[in-house]
Amino acid sequence: MAQIIPIRDLRKTTEISELCNSSNEPVFVTKNGYGDLVVMSMKAYEERFARADIVSKVQAAMQEVEDGALLLDGKETLVKLRAKHVK
Repeated sequence: MAQIIPIRDLRKTTEISELCNSSNEPVFVTKNGYGDLVVMSMKAYEERFARADIVSKVQAAMQEVEDGALLLDGKETLVKLRAKHVK
């Protein structure tokens, strides 16, 4: 569940760090009742960034297929690579 805290609570750095790390979710910070910042643990940030990167790469690959990029058969390609590199 999303955690929402007022900006004045950012003074409690240890508590904020524990909150971010224990929930592995972003913490939303409000200023005068409106959303202002988002704070999250490094682990949560890296996971979200990695997921976004994967989605971006899959979308790019799908676009290449739609644009008619050359596709290779996986099994056939592995057989050729093994024949070439495995002795």
